[in-house]
Amino acid sequence: MNILDQIIARKREEVAYRKKHQPVERLRDQGSFHRSVYSLGVFLQDKAYTGIIAEFKRRSPSKGVINAEASVEDVTRAYAGNGASAISVLTDRDFFGGSTADLEAARFNQVPLLRKDFIIDPYQLTEARAMGADVILLIAACLSPVQVKDLAAEALSLGLEVLLELHDEQELEHVCKETAIIGINNRDLKTFTVDIDRSLRMAAQLPVDKLKVAESGIDKVENVMKFREHGFQGFLIGEQFMKADDPARAFQQFVIALRKLSV
Repeated sequence: MNILDQIIARKREEVAYRKKHQPVERLRDQGSFHRSVYSLGVFLQDKAYTGIIAEFKRRSPSKGVINAEASVEDVTRAYAGNGASAISVLTDRDFFGGSTADLEAARFNQVPLLRKDFIIDPYQLTEARAMGADVILLIAACLSPVQVKDLAAEALSLGLEVLLELHDEQELEHVCKETAIIGINNRDLKTFTVDIDRSLRMAAQLPVDKLKVAESGIDKVENVMKFREHGFQGFLIGEQFMKADDPARAFQQFVIALRKLSV
């Protein structure tokens, strides 16, 4: 069983437990469920922002502990204050050390929040809305095309936007009219190896009306500039900042360097 299979097997157990102890009706009663949402699509196309979806991540299966001490509030405040188009927060506990509380703690920022998790059940969409997310991630590698379409439609009905994540050409069949924003992950979720050119090879095969996001393995501003040249509007970056002693400062310096190249 590869890493992704292990994560999904555990996620099924987790979702079953959450359904039992936190029914949908109770989630819909929470204040955040009824709040107005921020649009990732709008923010990615707004030139006042950087296009970066800056991620808060404590650890990963491939790297172990990345940063166990960072404050969600301090780091995400720096992300939003220095031009992040959105903030991604890991909410998976067992493999990434995240939690619902982490996303809720970042909600004060006035930019879109992406719930980064392994969505396999409609329940998790209602849960995401209740915790204050604006966007959810659907990973093609662990869903069928029909599941993607159904989950994306349900997410839209709840007022959430969808980021569909692809890894290879075979997953292009998961793209549908309900998925307006397409991310291409340079990291293989089965082996966790990184191929930075993955996004570039697949970009030309994506429908022209989709917003494109490059994910993982982006460790220098030149990568962002190259992706922009190939029509990408978004860049999901987390480990590059979180592995620094001061993630807030690391993000600020990255943005300063990026803006210098963008002039």
